[in-house]
Amino acid sequence: MLFCQALGVLVGGEEIGWTMSAFEKPQIIAHIQKGLNYTVFDCKWVPCSAKFVTMGNFARGTGVIQLYEIQHGDLKLLREIEKAKPIKCGTFGATSLQQRYLATGDFAGNLHIWNLEAPEIPVYSVKGHKEIINTIDGVGGLGIGEGAPEIVTGSRDGTVKVWDPRQKDDPVANMEPVQGENKRDCWTVAFGNAYNQEERVVCAGYDNGDIKLFDLRNMSLRWETNIKNGVCSLEFDRKDINMNKLVATSLEGKFHVFDMRTQHPTKGFASVSEKAHKSTVWQVRHLPQNRELFLTAGGAGSLHLWKYEYPVQRSKKDSEGVEMGVAGSVSLLQNVTLSTQPISSLDWSPDKRGLCICSSFDQMNVPWDPLTLTEQSWI
Repeated sequence: MLFCQALGVLVGGEEIGWTMSAFEKPQIIAHIQKGLNYTVFDCKWVPCSAKFVTMGNFARGTGVIQLYEIQHGDLKLLREIEKAKPIKCGTFGATSLQQRYLATGDFAGNLHIWNLEAPEIPVYSVKGHKEIINTIDGVGGLGIGEGAPEIVTGSRDGTVKVWDPRQKDDPVANMEPVQGENKRDCWTVAFGNAYNQEERVVCAGYDNGDIKLFDLRNMSLRWETNIKNGVCSLEFDRKDINMNKLVATSLEGKFHVFDMRTQHPTKGFASVSEKAHKSTVWQVRHLPQNRELFLTAGGAGSLHLWKYEYPVQRSKKDSEGVEMGVAGSVSLLQNVTLSTQPISSLDWSPDKRGLCICSSFDQMNVPWDPLTLTEQSWI
């Protein structure tokens, strides 16, 4: 595992509207790298700590969760938890800051919630899907998002389900294809619009390029579009505000930024697309401390740091006088190649601005998969 540090220059301290010249670009520098003896599918920072978890599977077919802590510039393995089924994804998004329980989805379609201090038996367990849970997200915990704590899962079985950990066995919402419609593999899900007790949406991306926005208040499909290639990752710039921006990444190396403030009745949301990588863009994550900066992870082992610029006017009237959105622009701040193989997961530290962890599949060190932390610090 390699731990890295990056230096840059802070030009202005506003949350929105930082300006950087060509000579003041932030740098991305690997700080720690560690080889692991299993395949890593996901990694997440433990809130309010210098700890993180990695999730994946051993070659023998069992699942694994490892808990690490950064100590004196090095990594210390605090706990290794082996489970019966490979673990594909995880989130802390629906837990409290006091409990910090980890919710995971596995290859058998099980949703588990773990107390990492006593991980022998899950504190919540349900057979959520018929096939592998590809993706998971949480909201309502960690002080992020109004309303009840909820978890959303997306699966190869074509369904997207929302779970309340306080309710046993049954999902509170189930979005599945209508009878006769082909089931598409759901690759990514994201919560958003959780700015009060009533409003909440789930956005889901599928292998055929479909993006669907589900309104959980009205239990309806609010909007859908197709970006022509499989949707690998979706994320709102913030979960707990009135929908502002949504980034979607795809197989063909492109990402799309949708301005979610103005929805036209026929044209939907305005968007801008960018050819980000020479290969699949597997992940996107917004910097928690500045929603206009986001990081994309590519299939060639590269990270790209982007900044979104708003247009002068975010909406205008069409020829019939109906309001429609106006997309902004994106600019590349910095990029770096950390691996020869795809970067499969990515997570910013919620507590230290610019600190990031990512995992990749690096066949150069078979069967070891490097786990890399990078730091973007403006000083």
